[in-house]
Formats: sequence, structure tokens, C-alpha cells
Amino acid sequence: MKLFKIFSLTILLNYFFLSFSNSEIIKEIRIDGNERITDEIILMFSNIELGQDIKDSQINEIIKNLYETNFFDNVSVSLNNNKILINVDEAPLIESVTITGIKAQKNIDLIKNNFELKARNSFNDVALIKEVQSIESTLKSLGYYFAKVDPFIENLDNNLVSIEYKIELGDKAKIGKISFLGNKIFKDKKLKNIIISEEYKFWKFITGKKFLKEQLIEIDKRLLKNFYLNKGYYNVKVNTSFAKLIKNDEFEIIFNVDAGDKIIFNDMKIVLPDNFTKDNYKNLEDLFKKLKGKKYSINSVEKILDEIDKITIQDEFKTSKAFINESVEENKLNIDFIIEESERFFVEKINIFGNNVTRENVIRNQLELDEGDPFSEILANKSQNNIKSLNFFKTVKTQILDGKNYNSKIINFEVEEKATGEIQAGAGAGTEGGTIFFGVKENNYLGKGLNVDANATISAERFKGNLSVTNPNYKNSDKSTFVNLQAIENNQLSTFGYKTNKTGFELGTNFEYLADFRLGLSTSTFVEKIETDSTASARQKTQAGNYLDTFVRFNFDYDKRNQRFRTSEGYRSNYNINVPIVSDTNTLTNSYNYKIYSELYENNISSFSLLLKSATSVTGDDVKLSERLSIPSSRLRGFERGKVGPRDGSDYIGGNYLTAINIQSSIPKIFDNSQNLDAILFFDAANVWGVDYDSSLNDGSEIRSSIGIGIDWLTAVGPLNFSLTEVISKSDTDVEESFRFNLGTTF
Repeated sequence: MKLFKIFSLTILLNYFFLSFSNSEIIKEIRIDGNERITDEIILMFSNIELGQDIKDSQINEIIKNLYETNFFDNVSVSLNNNKILINVDEAPLIESVTITGIKAQKNIDLIKNNFELKARNSFNDVALIKEVQSIESTLKSLGYYFAKVDPFIENLDNNLVSIEYKIELGDKAKIGKISFLGNKIFKDKKLKNIIISEEYKFWKFITGKKFLKEQLIEIDKRLLKNFYLNKGYYNVKVNTSFAKLIKNDEFEIIFNVDAGDKIIFNDMKIVLPDNFTKDNYKNLEDLFKKLKGKKYSINSVEKILDEIDKITIQDEFKTSKAFINESVEENKLNIDFIIEESERFFVEKINIFGNNVTRENVIRNQLELDEGDPFSEILANKSQNNIKSLNFFKTVKTQILDGKNYNSKIINFEVEEKATGEIQAGAGAGTEGGTIFFGVKENNYLGKGLNVDANATISAERFKGNLSVTNPNYKNSDKSTFVNLQAIENNQLSTFGYKTNKTGFELGTNFEYLADFRLGLSTSTFVEKIETDSTASARQKTQAGNYLDTFVRFNFDYDKRNQRFRTSEGYRSNYNINVPIVSDTNTLTNSYNYKIYSELYENNISSFSLLLKSATSVTGDDVKLSERLSIPSSRLRGFERGKVGPRDGSDYIGGNYLTAINIQSSIPKIFDNSQNLDAILFFDAANVWGVDYDSSLNDGSEIRSSIGIGIDWLTAVGPLNFSLTEVISKSDTDVEESFRFNLGTTF
């Protein structure tokens, strides 16, 4: 035991002796080799000073600190007799950085925005390797998966270098195939219509959606997830999508989907602070009862949260935050909507960064908060969502900082601009003939938030050109204003004996008057020329000539659909009236359109629609040929377009009144094993009647009806739909068409 104590004491004495012997007090610091970097900067990064007690083990830390500055190629540090010697070789200074091989300046700017090695910075080989990797990553995000980046370093005098990145872009990577794997529930055809990316075809020379872009794939994944969430699949997972090279420059994108089980809403309640008035939230309790037992939908949850925000801010006048607690029991979802009152702060300042194109007032018009207002986390988040909904920016980030005063906040919104223009082109062919479409669209014209859309549609009988400018938030009023310029030619000489040319403009506004109810008001003025040929009747020939018409249009739109795109539940009710102000015929046009959607069983979508329309002169004049009504071909399948209803001689002249009823239901089980085929059953019934200009003619009033089956097929060229129809009832003069097809594609 005594020997053990002596041994332990010896070890401790040696440790303290070694620790003392390896520690020295710095009495002198000498720095050699630096020309550009001052001694003061080197000492600052070394973290040493005179009089400091330093050990040998700290020398490596000093070397590490100096290397991390990237100012030096070589660093050595020695400690001897209380003197530290720091010897450095300064890294070259970058004089210039250039990029060659890329023509588009916006792509060059995008690459440079991520540069670490910039002019007047120090150069080193490790940073250069990372820079090349960063450039390659940026080019991949633009679709250039085969790009080669070669850096060339030129040594200049005075320890300067210049960097040139020589880039061979190569061809953009194309999407050769899009596949969906896993428990995806829905067919590939439907899922392909959800995402933005498209499969490459040689004739698609305009669209950029055929190129493989990482950012686009991320958007696709979000769209797919939201689609499943709105279909009741609460636990859906869209796993990592990846690309597999299948040809020289074509990839296959594979999305792995696990939909999970369908979840329904169960018990929902709102949890309020004690000082909140429960009666203000009574309407939500009624909504909870309506939703119970229905399939889960993220849109429904978001609408509830929006309503909670509105009530809390407008009725409670309190600063609060809302969040949800969710729990699933046997595929039933219980949700607690919890509101917590938060400490009261005021908005000191709101800053907006990154908007190089978009004007600041366009962004500020989307804010729910202003400087001086009480701060609300709810309104700050809503403001961020409003900015995102503009679709002008790649990313929108919000940062909340403490202000100068203890009860103030500073809100920073940082945005990243993206391209907002697009070119569209398409073509279609079918039993009704061929159609070509071309359009150019800019969603943020001159950074003012204006939507400018120019397009033209051409078919064998019709040309329509349109130029529209829309301001979605005129003078921060939440009212949309628009002006449309139109030129329309409708050549019916070979079929109905007349031709019209119509040119003019429409300007107006529309806005949300009540929840889900929009009101529209516009005025239009058109100059029209009607021509007839020898096949036209005598009364038709009397309408040939030039006309000037000015109308005021009122539009009432009540929209309760669960979603505008691929609606599965809800309804929409729309009434439109065109009142003549200046007109030779003073034609008053009324139309009412109602459509309701329902899911009768799993993956089924059924709909019922009603159309009522009239065109009559308020002064008892004859309605113009171009104002007479015809049944839209989509409303009455089984009959040739325009060849039903009243006739004048051999010409089908349309009527003054129109009605149509349509019932349609999808049949998901017919082509259950085919990923690109869907079937529907439909029933159509319609009538068009009334001949105001000649009472001796048969007014054509008779119910036309048909039943049939339709097939939607996503072909390699584009969507193809065709229908087989059996006519149930008709007039003797109507022309039947039992088979109809349409094929479309985009470029």
C-alpha cells in the first residue's frame, strides 16, 4: 500500500511538472511573410496577445484559425523562449472572375450569386473545387445535367490571379418517361395531370416543362402530396423521387407514393383562452358538425384556420396565435384548434429584400400588417402566404426580429425572383375539325404585378385573337380590373350562309363581394360586319351590314367547389346578363349555369349541370344572326355541332332560347388495370327554339336527348377523348353524330 501511494504521488508530480514546463508567457510576437494582410488582422485571427500564458498544445489551434481565414497558402507557428514566430505565405488575390460558354445573362447572374471566390477575395484550391461543384449544381437545377465546368487559373504579377470558368453546357436533360410506383391508388393518367413536368416528345419545342429540373420535381412532389391530402389520405408520403438515365439525354422520373389509408374527420373542437367570447366562434361549431364523417381535406382545415384568424382579429381584437393538435384513432381524425393569446407587440418596421424586378408596392399590397399596427403572428404568416400566392418568386422567407423598444417587432420579408413569362402553343384535331392555338403570357409585367396575355385560336371556320391586361389588385382595393381587345371572325358561309367579323374591347372589374361570391361589372363596345351569300334566306340577307354595339355586363358567381382544378365536391352557380346600351337590335342576353359535383363511391366523380340561356330584343327587333343561340357541342353529344334546332331553308339558324341538362359519372372499375384509360357514362338533354324574325318558320322546340359512354385516353401524342352515343329523342331535321373524338397536344 505504501508503494502504491509513492507511485501515485510520482505520477502527479510528473504531470504538474510537464504542464508547467510546456507553458510559457508570450513576451514577443514576430510575424513574417505577410505583405497584404496586416499584423493586426493576423493577431486577431490567431487569438493571442503579449503576456498571454500559452502551451505547446495551443500552437495547432493558432495554425487552424489562420488557415480557416483562407488568406494563406502556408502557415507555420513556433514557440521558443517566450517568443512566438508566425510565418505565412499569403494566398493570391483574385483580380477577376469570368464565365464563358453561357449566352443567357440571367444564367450567368444565377451562377455568380452563389460565388464564394469573388474579385478581391483570396484564392485557394479547396475553395475552387467547391466552387466548381456549386456551378455544376446550379446548372443541374437549370436542366443541364451533362454540363462540363473547367476552371483556368492565370497567375499575374503582384501575387494576383484571374479565374475563368469554361463551361460546355451540352444538351438539356429531357424527361423521357414519368412513372409512379407504390400504393398510389390513382392511375398514372390522373397523376400526370396533377404535376407540372411533362414527358418529352420531338414536337414539344416550346414548353420548358419537358426538361429535367430539380426545382420542378420538388414542386411536383408538393402538388402530388396536396392532391392526396385533399382526397382523404392524411398519412400520404411522396418519397424521394429520382431520375434514371434511359437514353443519351433522357431520364425517367420515378415518384414513389404511399397513400396510406383514407382518413375521415371525427371530433373537432376549438380551445379558447378564458377571456375570449365563445359565441363569436359558434359558426365554426356548425361547420365541425357538417364535416364530421367526411373524408379528410387539407383545404377544409386551412379554411377553418382562416376563419379562426378572421374572427380573432375582427371580433376579438386580440393578439393571438392558432395551431392544431391532431390524433388518429381507427382511421378517424380528431382535431383540436387551439388559440393562445400572445404578448402584445407593435410593428416597428417592415423590410422587403430581394425584389430586383417586382416593385415594392406590389409586395406591400399583399401584407396584412402595416408599420404601427399591433403585431400578429397570424397576420405575418398570412402576409407571407399572400406573397407566395402571387407566383412571382421562387422562395419567400419571413424573419421576425426584436425592435428598438421592448414591445416592438421588425418583420423582414426576403424574396427570390423567378421568370414569370411563358409561351404556349397547341393543336387539336377531331370530328369537328382542327384547331391551332398560340399564346404569350407575362404574369408580372414591368414588375407592376400586371397580367398581360396575348393569344390566338385558329380553326377552319373561326379565328379569335385576344389581348388582355389585368390588374389583380387595383390601387390596393382587392378588386381586379381588366381590359380586353378582341378580333373575331366566324365564317359560316358554307354551312349557314353568313360570315361575321367582330372587333372591339371590353373593360371591367370583378371582386369578392361576400365569402365565395364574386361580382363582376364590365362594359364592351364592338364593331361588327355581317356578310351573307346566295345560299342565305331572304330574311337573313336583310341582316347583312355593319353594326356598332355597346353593352353593360353583370356577372354573379357563387363558387362552393372544393377546388377549382379537378373538382370532386361542391357546386358553382353563375348568372350573367348583357344589357344593351347602344345597339341596332338591343339584344338582351341572359344565361344561368349551375353545376354540382359529388363522389358517389370510391374514386368516382359524378356531376349534374344545368344551362339556361335567352337572347331577345328589348325593343322587339330581330336578333342578329351572330347573337342567336346554338347548343354547345359539349352539352349535346350525339348530334353534329350547330345542326339542331330551327332552320331557315337548309340553314340551321339557332334560336332565341336554350336549355341543357347534363349528367355524367366516371366508372373507375372498367379500365382498372390500365394506367392511361378512364371511362365515363353520360346523359345529355337539350333544346334550342324560337325564331323572332319569321313567325312562319318552325321554332324547332323539341327535346333532344342522348346517352353514351366516353373514353379518356392519355396517348403518346396527347389526351384523346372519344364518345359513342345513342340518341334517345330528336327532331326530324336534326343531324346525328354517334361517334365523336378529339385529340390535343401542346408544343
